[in-house]
Amino acid sequence: MPQPIWMTWPLGVRVTIRRRLPEGGYADSVGVLEQATADEVAVRHKSGTLRHIPAAEIAIAHLIRPVAPPTKVPRSHPADGAA
Repeated sequence: MPQPIWMTWPLGVRVTIRRRLPEGGYADSVGVLEQATADEVAVRHKSGTLRHIPAAEIAIAHLIRPVAPPTKVPRSHPADGAA
């Protein structure tokens, strides 16, 4: 059986985990991956809260790729005196 995708991610990356709620529906956890095993994922939220999510509840797991810094595009300037 292949290992869960979250076990291939390095600790410390930002992730989003969608879990199934017992009463129906879903809830998302977004934060830093602190622990990843076949049985559980631990995500530290921005507030500092650590949420342990059982693998059986995970519906979707995504790695949040860092956004590349904007590139500077040289701007052309009109020649002096041109309007």
